[in-house]
Amino acid sequence: MRADLLDGIVIFTRVAEKRSFTAAAVELGVTTAAVSWSIKRLEARVGTSLLTRTTRSVGLTEAGELFLQQALASVANVEAAIEAAQRMGVNPAGLLRLSVPYVAQTLIEPVLDGFAAAYPAVELELVFEDRFVDIVAEGYDAGIRIGEMIAQDMIAVRLTKPSPLTVVGSPAYFARRGKPLRPEQLSEHACINVRLFGGALYRWMFTERFGRGEPRTFAMDVKGPLTVNGPATCTSAAVAGVGLTYNIASVVEPLVRQGLLEPCLEGFMPESPGFFIYFPNRKQMLPKLRAFVDFWKQDHQ
Repeated sequence: MRADLLDGIVIFTRVAEKRSFTAAAVELGVTTAAVSWSIKRLEARVGTSLLTRTTRSVGLTEAGELFLQQALASVANVEAAIEAAQRMGVNPAGLLRLSVPYVAQTLIEPVLDGFAAAYPAVELELVFEDRFVDIVAEGYDAGIRIGEMIAQDMIAVRLTKPSPLTVVGSPAYFARRGKPLRPEQLSEHACINVRLFGGALYRWMFTERFGRGEPRTFAMDVKGPLTVNGPATCTSAAVAGVGLTYNIASVVEPLVRQGLLEPCLEGFMPESPGFFIYFPNRKQMLPKLRAFVDFWKQDHQ
């Protein structure tokens, strides 16, 4: 396809409609000479005359009549495409594709119904995955991740406040096994493991403070009857009494309020920086993405 394929076509349609180079020039805001030069270039590319010219009138050749029929439809399609893009630049509409970690599933699900009702012209596509994603290369509008996992060259907007991590289990599990009082006692408990995208098992992080000194942060490998590839399954298994799971407190807080899970080891838990939505450039925060962020923040006030 030639780079100059569309050059002169709009000018040609205006000359054909006005039957005048001068009138077309006035409408387009250019000189008559510029119109004449553009038509000559277009005819040279086409390889035949499109217009007949006399001192008194401008007409269409047979080839010009055929060309005009096709050109008008093409110009109308381009104008419609521009108008559609402009509308998307003002009103939230179109496909909004987000990469979301499994751990955020229980946070994002409650806002879906309200967002769909508030913005019916936005089609939301959520891809749940825990791997590191190049959102630009893979066609995402944005991604949601924990703050420490976002590349520094991304624009990040906070969605949730920092939240402590937590170890939780069901009341039935604790009734059978008791609650661990220190992280080291997890070796005596059934823990639900998560296998990361690269194949390694997720290590549980803890913090221990000694007086006024700097806290000691350490990681532990845990063992248990179940290994899964996502925190959502961990949570379901913990509710069912299979074992203990490690998660962000704000994620499992609704289940704790309902009495389905109970926390333990509260004095040893580090803090998660919270969730952010990120994208590569402020100019790419289109209305559909801005609408999602604003709706989320309103819902989480």
